[in-house]
Amino acid sequence: MEEIKVHPQAAALLEELARGGGAPPIQELTPEQARKTRNPLFIRLGGTGTRLHRTEDLEIEGPGGPIPLRIYRPGPQEILPVVVYFHGGGWVICNIDTHDSLCRFLAHETETLVISVGYRLAPEHKYPAALEDAYAAIRWAHESGKRVGADPGRIAVAGDSAGGNLAAAVSLMARDRGGPPLLCQVLMYPVLNVSRLDTGTYQTYADRFILTASAMDYYRKHYARDEQDFLDPYVSPLLARDLRGLPPAFLAAAEHDVLTDEIAAYHERLLEAGVPSAYRCYEGMIHPFFSFLTVFDTARHALSDVAAHLKDRFSNAPPV
Repeated sequence: MEEIKVHPQAAALLEELARGGGAPPIQELTPEQARKTRNPLFIRLGGTGTRLHRTEDLEIEGPGGPIPLRIYRPGPQEILPVVVYFHGGGWVICNIDTHDSLCRFLAHETETLVISVGYRLAPEHKYPAALEDAYAAIRWAHESGKRVGADPGRIAVAGDSAGGNLAAAVSLMARDRGGPPLLCQVLMYPVLNVSRLDTGTYQTYADRFILTASAMDYYRKHYARDEQDFLDPYVSPLLARDLRGLPPAFLAAAEHDVLTDEIAAYHERLLEAGVPSAYRCYEGMIHPFFSFLTVFDTARHALSDVAAHLKDRFSNAPPV
């Protein structure tokens, strides 16, 4: 097997996980077992996070019942631009708590209001449940967010992994449904095409590191109702025929990740469609490095890159 040089911090984490025995591969677990083993790991490796001015938990009405939100306010300003954030976890695991540290850091670095969305998880709630919750959340931010200090005219969406998939898909949905308007989409190693698991980076990293091809197959089969859903552009945004009219994008990839080829391909397609898109591939990194702030210095550097991009977008849009 070809030797792959991962970042020393990634190598140390992989060694620690192997030394500890760890849980069985996720594809051997039920969703409930996967949550019990993976969620505490994300919380531990994410750390306690940055102290902010205030956080608030609330619920909004969604298409399938109440949707939990956590609001992160970095300072006392009355009205702030807003980032609606969708956590990763293959649509199956993770929640608002597993990504609390990431959202705190993002709110602090961007000096914006961050709204983390507790969308419905699969397989109890298959596609399009999570996406419809995501859309309900951006509509709420636009129509009712002022009550928590959100500027309805300066809304961006962001997410990592499956959450990046939702951010990309909800950007398509907002365009197709006539709003709400989005200033930017930030996609951190997003899942963009579940219809094929055979790209070059899938072949290279199929059975290595944390997100394997078998794990991705597990996630997509839990999320989709059937294999026909794999071809739906709202499940696989790379398959959308027309990407024109989407909000400007920032795409972040990890060098050693099965998803990297499809992320680069989406970036190129956005540019071809006339959509401004920035792409960064972080050397030596593995999936899901953004979430592990206690492990990866690069996670903080990458989130600072994201923050700089968001602040630039927000600064060019006047407050409403």
